[in-house]
Amino acid sequence: MQRHLFLLFYAPGAAALALRAAAGHKQRYRSSINMVLEDAPQVVALTASLPESTPARWRKSTKQLATVGPASSTSEMLEKLFAAGVDVFRLNFSHGSHDEKRELIEKIRQLEKTHGHPIGILADLQGPKLRVGVFDKGKAMLVQGQSFRFDDVDEPGDASRVRLPHPEILQTLNEDDILLVDDGKLRLQVTSKDNDGVDCEVIVGGTISDRKGVNTPSITIPISPLTPKDRADLAFALTQNIDWVALSFVQRPEDIEELRTIVKNSERPFVRLMAKIEKPQAVKDIERIVELCDGIMVARGDLGVEMNPEDVPVVQKTIINLCRSKGVPVVVATQMLESMIEAPTPTRAECSDVATALYDGADAVMLSAESAAGAYPEEAVTMQRRVISRVEADPQYRKAHDALVGFRLLEERSTTTDAVTLAARQIAGAISAKVLIVFTSEGTTVLTAASLRPNVPILALTPNEETARALSLCWGVYARLLAPQTFDENQIFADVLGAAVDVAVDYGLLENESDVAVVTAGLPWGTPGASNVLRVVPMMGPDAWPEDLCRVGVDEACA
Repeated sequence: MQRHLFLLFYAPGAAALALRAAAGHKQRYRSSINMVLEDAPQVVALTASLPESTPARWRKSTKQLATVGPASSTSEMLEKLFAAGVDVFRLNFSHGSHDEKRELIEKIRQLEKTHGHPIGILADLQGPKLRVGVFDKGKAMLVQGQSFRFDDVDEPGDASRVRLPHPEILQTLNEDDILLVDDGKLRLQVTSKDNDGVDCEVIVGGTISDRKGVNTPSITIPISPLTPKDRADLAFALTQNIDWVALSFVQRPEDIEELRTIVKNSERPFVRLMAKIEKPQAVKDIERIVELCDGIMVARGDLGVEMNPEDVPVVQKTIINLCRSKGVPVVVATQMLESMIEAPTPTRAECSDVATALYDGADAVMLSAESAAGAYPEEAVTMQRRVISRVEADPQYRKAHDALVGFRLLEERSTTTDAVTLAARQIAGAISAKVLIVFTSEGTTVLTAASLRPNVPILALTPNEETARALSLCWGVYARLLAPQTFDENQIFADVLGAAVDVAVDYGLLENESDVAVVTAGLPWGTPGASNVLRVVPMMGPDAWPEDLCRVGVDEACA
């Protein structure tokens, strides 16, 4: 199999120097690498060269999600978005058919194969979005102070009433409860109720039109977060090659448990679950929700409708800090570069908004309509990546992350794996290591490492394709697939270390003879979340390694 250099975090031409410097090492461990890569045809080799024109795509730690839509559904545009910086593609199941989604998934997987790099796919379910019915003239004007009624009568509405086809909501509403229509543009307060509906006073008037959304910030909606449409979409998604499922309008931990049960009993029980936080009820129970999820999305659109706008930045920061303390990836989404739907450049406020999410510590930032339906999808991704690169180069960004790492985190995480990972992070910084290499099966240790925000890239080595793709969402992580036999309990530790160094050389993360990598692993191999070994491994190769570097048992050493 042809071997290519993967240009990551290093200047063009550095790989040649690295290969010369490590010539002895690569000769010693060629057979090991052959075992890892060539004898595993079912594994996508993650060593394909990328366009030299896009090296910056690999010089960032914060990940980027982009929503796929009419503006970005061609193979050509998907290619451009990936090259510009996209790590995970979001498929919005609020729009489009299953056949369209299947075609998009096939295109993304072909893109992955072409570039030899794992790409995550997020299936975002629509959720129970409440909407009014239709009006006899398509719309009506509501005036402040007037009365207006929501009922379940299947007739076109007018300026005095409209259908709200959710009887369970009508029954739950009580006097003084608030209803927000059309993303909060209209505000109504319940004055009375009966068996057929609720009467309201218009607090903020305006035009109300067909099928506009309704938010109920003051009540917990007594319905499942999975509508019949969501269940059908979920059943389809779980037959496809996706990696994440996002649940919209989460209110309670029980909502996640319901989704988890369905996924666990499906064809793809390993698919990761993400809760979209866009209801005040979810914010109130955020700790329990985070504990049940594999990822969190701060979906600021509906959240900003149902909460006071001034509260949203505080909630965003609080959720990010909580997720980091729990080792759960967190995405900040909605209206990040909204003006770029129609304009080739963003506002300065939008750039500041993206930067704030980064300084807060988000694992990833997301584009919605900017990439799905906007006129400048590639430019939006590129601009977002430019902001990421600029912020991550700021010493204050590093100081902010370093301040959150230390004994406080260690006290919250008391396992051996957590202690080893924290030590690896500290050692990598103290000795100016070039890369933190983590052997992982399910990704547990990598999540811990990513939450600690080391100042070096994290190279995750895993035998599981689904793990590699899921980790594409996590801060600072670049995954590489290794053959399953690499993790065999009888595998010689020295050979595995040698293979790890070889991979880091191929990535361009180790360049010079003096370069070192910090490596963590769990023995015996294949035990999830059981990191108990930490080594500082020089690039120079096994002939220069100390005898006890690879010793993990009584008789096992490098020699």
